[in-house]
Amino acid sequence: MYQRILVPIDGSETSTRGLDEALRLAQLSHGQVRLVHAIDELKYVNGFETFAAYNSDVIPLMRESGARILQAGRERAARAGVEADARLFMPVADRVCDVVAEQARSWKADLIVIGTHGRHGVARVLLGSDAEQILRVAPVPVLLVRTQPPGQDAP
Repeated sequence: MYQRILVPIDGSETSTRGLDEALRLAQLSHGQVRLVHAIDELKYVNGFETFAAYNSDVIPLMRESGARILQAGRERAARAGVEADARLFMPVADRVCDVVAEQARSWKADLIVIGTHGRHGVARVLLGSDAEQILRVAPVPVLLVRTQPPGQDAP
């Protein structure tokens, strides 16, 4: 059974649903989880801010937000009686999926659990899919947890 479960989280309902599933698995297997939050700073660059403003204002806010997300995840794990640690990453050149894959290797994870919207077609192409990218590069099995119940299409 899975003893070391890696869970990328971003504070969304989708990632919380993935975390809850990972915690259920960890309870059943008496395993542990590692929470990972990777800040994708390029998502927030709009070209109007100066580097100094971005570096002194925006980046610290992203780090604070990431730390709060991880703390909330650790608290959720503690309430579930599951051992959890957390790592915050701010990759410069790596994609989020590469950070997750590297953590899976270095921590020797047995499983990665990710919440996903279950989008398909044009919505998936236009919005991209971190879950799909992780699935493609993951060195261990990946469990995708849909936010939408089966039979209901996500937007």
